[in-house]
Amino acid sequence: MIIMKFGGTSVGSAHRMKKVAELVQEIPGKKIIVLSAMAGTTNSLVEIANYLFKKNNSIAAELIEGLRIKYYKEGEALFAMEVFKTKAKELIDSHFDYLLSFTQDSFTIHEEKAVLAQGELLSTALFQLYLEEIGQESKLLSALQFMRIDKDLEPDYFYIKENLSRLLNENSTSELFVTQGFICRNRYGEIDNLKRGGSDYSASLIGVAVEADEVQIWTDIDGMHNNDPRIVENTSPIRYLSFDEAAELAYFGAKVLHPSSILPAKNANIPVRLKSTLSPDSEGTLITSKVSGSGIKAIAAKDGICAIKIKSGRMLLAYGFLRKVFEIFELYKTSIDMITTSEVAVSVTIDDTTYLEQIIKNLEPYGKVEVDQNQSIICVVGDFVKKDKGVALNVFKALKEVPIRMISYGGSNHNISLLVNTEDKKAALIQLNQLFEK
Repeated sequence: MIIMKFGGTSVGSAHRMKKVAELVQEIPGKKIIVLSAMAGTTNSLVEIANYLFKKNNSIAAELIEGLRIKYYKEGEALFAMEVFKTKAKELIDSHFDYLLSFTQDSFTIHEEKAVLAQGELLSTALFQLYLEEIGQESKLLSALQFMRIDKDLEPDYFYIKENLSRLLNENSTSELFVTQGFICRNRYGEIDNLKRGGSDYSASLIGVAVEADEVQIWTDIDGMHNNDPRIVENTSPIRYLSFDEAAELAYFGAKVLHPSSILPAKNANIPVRLKSTLSPDSEGTLITSKVSGSGIKAIAAKDGICAIKIKSGRMLLAYGFLRKVFEIFELYKTSIDMITTSEVAVSVTIDDTTYLEQIIKNLEPYGKVEVDQNQSIICVVGDFVKKDKGVALNVFKALKEVPIRMISYGGSNHNISLLVNTEDKKAALIQLNQLFEK
């Protein structure tokens, strides 16, 4: 079985949905199609939810009706027969009337998750209806019937496997299934989600549950590129990556793949293939357990980084100092990206500044605290630390004109991380791109 996940851009219009349907029909064998919400829908639903929280129900209602009209237009363009146009309108109305019902009463965090879920529920229902119109047999499976997170907000693997297997067995004659990415239920049975970008994660979890032959992530980019194509010219897709290399790139800024989606596939040794709906004949990127080639393979950048430096003479020869520092970040559930230490100081980076003020206050008893915001992590990825000599030297030579705030090297065989001011990020990526020309 193959899992095919299509992102919001891939199903962002009636035209794109039709192209996805063509792609799906071209690939033989059993398939589960995982769809995101149509491009822009989740952002609109977040805006609607924000107004509902503020009790600005009239503005929320206007936004709901505006989004309804957009879906009417896409429904008209998607379907050819009047009977299906009517079904589509009824389907759209059922979801938007549901959204309007939230303007009549108080609004809670649990209801927000239900609002956000409407994007995926709409895209899959419309896609399933289109498959019906063109005569393609398929079965719509609600992710809310099998996708669940536990009390720690982690996937409940046993529940997912048991319930998805049951649904597939109940429809054993079907070859094609359609379901939602992103959305799930929590331990209390309430509608929840896997956070933004979670559709990739859904596809990987589904792949593990059904022991898929391959998980395919379809976007508008032909695989993972060796640099950021939005900033650097003449980048090229990487044909093969290991799970570890792909995880580093995804975490540190490569937008084509959600970071969480790698680990389940890696643990189950299920290949992940990145493909483009705009150029389906392109090879894309294949991610497996196999390490191929050596040297630098790709460069990515992650913005929104905050650097925190704790300087203290008490750190010298003092055991337990780092543990006390890390316990503060653990207390506020704030993960650390990079860390460097010297005899009298430790510097860390975080990308979640929700509790920055409280973290600083708790760190101050241990030493002088300095904070630098508007930072970016440049991640240089490959298989080089143990095998290739001179790689680090070439990286630093390329960046001789770029001020570097922190360096992390040797913690992974696949990654050199550098912290720079965000204003220097573009120059750093362009300079590092010269390494591919050697």
